[in-house]
Amino acid sequence: MSILTTRRGFLAGGAGLLLAVTLPVGRGRAQMTVAGPFAPNAFVRIGTDDLVTVMIKHLEMGQGPYTGLATLVAEELDADWSQMRAEGAPADDRLYANLAFGAQGTGGSTAIANSFIQMRKAGAAARAMLVAAAAEEWGVPASEITVKAGVVAHEASGRSSGFGALSTAAARQPVPEDPPIKAPADFVLIGTDRPKLDSASKSTGTAQFTLDVYRDGMLTVVVAHPPRFGATLARVDDSAALAVKGVEMVRTVPSGVAVYATNTYAALKGRDALILEWDDSKAETRSSTQMFAAFAEAAAQGGETVEEEGDLSAIDGAARVLTAEYRFPYLAHAPMEPLDAVIETKGGKAELWFGSQFPSFDKPTIAGALGIAPEDVTINVLMAGGSFGRRAQGSAHLAAEVGAIAKAAGRDGAFKLVWTREDDVKGGYYRPMTVHRLRAGLDADGTIVAWENVVANQSIMAGTPMEAMLKGGPDNSSFEGSTGLPYRLGARRIGWARMESPVSVLWWRSVGHTHTAYAVETFLDEVLEAAGKDPVQGRLDLLPPEAARERAVIAEAARMADWQGPRRDGKGYGIAYAKSFGTYVAEVVEVEDRGGTPRVTRVWCAVDCGIAVNPNVIRAQMEGGIGYALSAALHSRITLAPGGTVEQSNFHDYPMLRIAEMPAVEVSIIRSAADPTGVGEPGVPPLAPAMANAWRALNGARQYQLPFGGAIS
Repeated sequence: MSILTTRRGFLAGGAGLLLAVTLPVGRGRAQMTVAGPFAPNAFVRIGTDDLVTVMIKHLEMGQGPYTGLATLVAEELDADWSQMRAEGAPADDRLYANLAFGAQGTGGSTAIANSFIQMRKAGAAARAMLVAAAAEEWGVPASEITVKAGVVAHEASGRSSGFGALSTAAARQPVPEDPPIKAPADFVLIGTDRPKLDSASKSTGTAQFTLDVYRDGMLTVVVAHPPRFGATLARVDDSAALAVKGVEMVRTVPSGVAVYATNTYAALKGRDALILEWDDSKAETRSSTQMFAAFAEAAAQGGETVEEEGDLSAIDGAARVLTAEYRFPYLAHAPMEPLDAVIETKGGKAELWFGSQFPSFDKPTIAGALGIAPEDVTINVLMAGGSFGRRAQGSAHLAAEVGAIAKAAGRDGAFKLVWTREDDVKGGYYRPMTVHRLRAGLDADGTIVAWENVVANQSIMAGTPMEAMLKGGPDNSSFEGSTGLPYRLGARRIGWARMESPVSVLWWRSVGHTHTAYAVETFLDEVLEAAGKDPVQGRLDLLPPEAARERAVIAEAARMADWQGPRRDGKGYGIAYAKSFGTYVAEVVEVEDRGGTPRVTRVWCAVDCGIAVNPNVIRAQMEGGIGYALSAALHSRITLAPGGTVEQSNFHDYPMLRIAEMPAVEVSIIRSAADPTGVGEPGVPPLAPAMANAWRALNGARQYQLPFGGAIS
């Protein structure tokens, strides 16, 4: 079967009101234009059937932008939630740029934060145009018209209408230049629980993902990649592969050897039959053990100073100095849907269907691979079955590879690029391997007088389209969370040692905070213990008076857990705090000892993300982040064997958290009038350190390298 593209579906939508709203970076006002009902680029579409469809500029990969952004429109439109729908917006920087990036893309937990005003303005403008149309048709003052739950009404005359009957007339109204939006006290939908718009289709199997897309005459393509990072193809014998029934051709591409077949099974069989030789002269051949040793040595040398305050020599005169070294392995993202994409070329143009996380980068990359202009590339952005950063590879390989396979085919046609789970786990673009080296000095009263943290890892931004943003400076995403700490720690120095390796690295859910929060919060716990201070009260005492939001989440998490100290009734309790992506989160973890291994039984999470657009989505993201973080803390690691080959390949040796291991989670959302911030990632960082702190409180065991290891019964 073939699915309708976003553009084609749009063209088939019929008459109604379409509204396009853009709010360029650096400007405070929306720029609005009204388009005819068949224009493909718009944020709001109101059909004659009363349905309101919101074009979502952010990739829906499970984190909830379809629901969150539709809520913003519905609030100002005064629509009924039952009439709201959402679609992925096509690639178009002009209309759909992420205002935080200046380019169309999803990441950094920015969806709600960058769209909060933009989407509300879109809804408010549409509402004003509906009201103006009703006033003109009914011959009454617009000021006397009300809109509530999708009904436009004039009480004095008894006239009322749904949106659909007014939509065509509304499209002829002038677009308000800067429509007023509601005060928070007037919110009806924002701040209340609403079911996610995409849950039903995902539950019934009607949701469309890349694997559901079939084009006429389409071939399935799999690529044989080098077994070592940095290796290149030396020789290929494809005779046996071409003999496999269903295999139509084999082509070399920059990333490896592509096998084209009439179905996935034949493509995989053909790939297995390839005889390949690789040139390892520039490959990574070190083992993880050797790499950790090199990273630790670099950290010990101090690295480049990225933050400094006061005179660190105070540590030399401290009454007591504590030190620790933390090691974190490479981590795969392991989303349920591995990488895939469908491309169809015809007459010098290309159309694609896939879960593109950064269309702004993918579009020119595909165009470059095909040798065509970017405007001749159309990307239909579909939902993705998870990402956690996996699809944000800066066009380094998925977009480049799908363009390359279409070019290498030597003819027009449709091709579906498929990565298997093994391809994905072994394929790199991991959370970077990292070593932290920390020192802290205490005076005779237990006050922290100096703090040093040196981080050694690879740069994530290097080699991506975003590298230019660094302007030759250090890559903050590699050490974020170790800098800008809210605690009063005396003299402070943060260093970063940039490491080099052909192993490809990438943003992983909550990026640098995944390891910096662990190193900072577990080391801080040890320092507070050495000073004879309670983990909760000790943190509160270190916060300055202006750190009200930090203080609030720490106190709330402790209240939720009925904090009475780090150990009671044979269980350990640990707390950790982290601010990431503008959101403040504190978590308390309860741990039991199950035969020498930790069992997390309960987690209490307090989160301050500004205005809570949809508490249901916020709770879901905190719970999901906690489960994802616990999975990594207990089980996850990518290791390189001597010679540089990856030792893991699938869920049997890169296990995910089992449902029986998931603890009970309670989430408290702090009421706030601040602008909303992200929730897709901030639930992750505090979990592992809180767990480690609880484990140490229970039995004195210090965990300086993740994961804890071993399956939990």
